[in-house]
Amino acid sequence: MGKKIITTVFLGLLAFVILACGTQEKLEEKKTYVNINAQQLNKMLEEKDFTLINVHIPYDGEIPQTDLFIPYSEVEGNADRLPQEKNAKIVIYCRSDRMSNVASMTLVEMGYTNVLNLKGGMRAWKEAG
Repeated sequence: MGKKIITTVFLGLLAFVILACGTQEKLEEKKTYVNINAQQLNKMLEEKDFTLINVHIPYDGEIPQTDLFIPYSEVEGNADRLPQEKNAKIVIYCRSDRMSNVASMTLVEMGYTNVLNLKGGMRAWKEAG
């Protein structure tokens, strides 16, 4: 009788751990952004349906059709300038992608679910021609 109780408790705990790990994995999957390359951005700009934000400081130029300039360290403080819809497509870039990675993660933490980061930033954009 004692072994049955121990086995039942063990199996219950094992099931709990497995379910908890699966739930955590699903939560982590939602909290991310997607990197895109310059060619992908160029194609997207042909039928622009997103907000394009330059987050590089100091300001050092911009990609055509940029909608906003918000310093990467001030994204949260500029929430009123961002799209109100949390599922709105937002593309972030800076000069190299270091600052845009930070800004992209900030947007995800603010609840935005469709954040894209230009991998390589304006440097990659210029190199792609």
